[in-house]
Amino acid sequence: MAGCAGSRRRRLSDSEGEVSTPEPRPPPLGGQGAHWKNAVGFWLLGLCNNFSYVVMLSAAHDILSHKRASGNQSHVDPDPVPTPHSNSSRFDCNSVSTAAVLLADILPTLVIKLLAPLGLHLLPYSPRVLVSGVCAAGSFILVAFSHSVGTSLCGVVLASISSGLGEVTFLSLTSFYPRAVISWWSSGTGGAGLLGALSYLGLTQAGLSPGHTLLSMLGVPVVLLASYFFLLTSPESPDPGGEEEAEREARQPLMSSGATESKPDSSSDLSLQEKWTIFKGLLCYIIPLVLVYFAEYFINQGLFELLFFRNTSLSHAQQYRWYQMLYQAGVFASRSSLRCCHIRFTWALALLQGLNLAFLLVDVWVSFLPSIYLVFLIVLYEGLLGGAAYVNTFHNIALETSDKHREFAMAAACISDTLGISLSGLVALPLHNFLCHLS
Repeated sequence: MAGCAGSRRRRLSDSEGEVSTPEPRPPPLGGQGAHWKNAVGFWLLGLCNNFSYVVMLSAAHDILSHKRASGNQSHVDPDPVPTPHSNSSRFDCNSVSTAAVLLADILPTLVIKLLAPLGLHLLPYSPRVLVSGVCAAGSFILVAFSHSVGTSLCGVVLASISSGLGEVTFLSLTSFYPRAVISWWSSGTGGAGLLGALSYLGLTQAGLSPGHTLLSMLGVPVVLLASYFFLLTSPESPDPGGEEEAEREARQPLMSSGATESKPDSSSDLSLQEKWTIFKGLLCYIIPLVLVYFAEYFINQGLFELLFFRNTSLSHAQQYRWYQMLYQAGVFASRSSLRCCHIRFTWALALLQGLNLAFLLVDVWVSFLPSIYLVFLIVLYEGLLGGAAYVNTFHNIALETSDKHREFAMAAACISDTLGISLSGLVALPLHNFLCHLS
């Protein structure tokens, strides 16, 4: 296994620096064994990479409203006794919107993804994975022991660096494996949403403080590192004539090229003009995904906190956690659905998500929905749309790009969700302040 990992690191390092003659590699493992190891490996990488990001969003309400106990451990009452609302607004508002946590959790990722196509490929994969794992562990520790909102937000920034660097790295890494691993990666990221939100909800409901809950999750970065270094096999070229090749042959490529397709190893040879041409070809997928994520995270971090029902047994914090958990359940289901349902026209998903946003925004304004359970159903549906947009976007890009361009295309396209989320956070902050000052 060490030989396979070493061979992989040598090959990936060569592909990101100067192009050199590939070193001989040991014979690959048996077909089925290698397939399942890579499938499980990418599923775990997706799960662990997005886990800290999801947990920080699930803890957003607690981070902004936390009370500190004596000693060095943060504490938020997991089941607080309802208290009279001191503000004059009909909403139960924090002084700062949960969109502040969203921005801290996404802006560093945005910077990483904007800079990644310019030169991140020159850095070998292994150091990137190590940095991602260390930042994830640091985020849990810093937020768990924080005594102020500012320090907690610094921990959220570390989670963002981990998630952003990891997503660019692992999506690029899929170009060295059969395209089926994209489905497993996407399912793993969906699993991170569900397990992250559910574990935070469950542990806090069980009486564990948010600080201790975060510390209990320190094993996740360890699993990420173990999955990359010990589980993935040496990357192999996709088998010609397979099902994915037949499907790809029926598609029109995003950009035509008269040259014979090269292996992914030559992607570092792309000129700036070639990169720009590829990026323009990706816009038909990037723009819909930006719109989908703008709408859903405007809902999640701009409206969830304001969709507060006083006629239920759930506290405000508990309602917020349930919203996050149900949204992530929808994301997990749809990100795992690629083998059952392919959607090429992702603009339709953007339109449906926009209608979700408009519907819930009207409800926040006039409060016409009689029950929180109707909101639960809408939030679940919102997650289904978001997850479907993500997995189908990257699947379509993988099918419609040449081997030579795929590594760059994957890294460039992953800016879409981050850009949409960042824009939604910037808009949600002033909306929160406006609505909370309404009588």
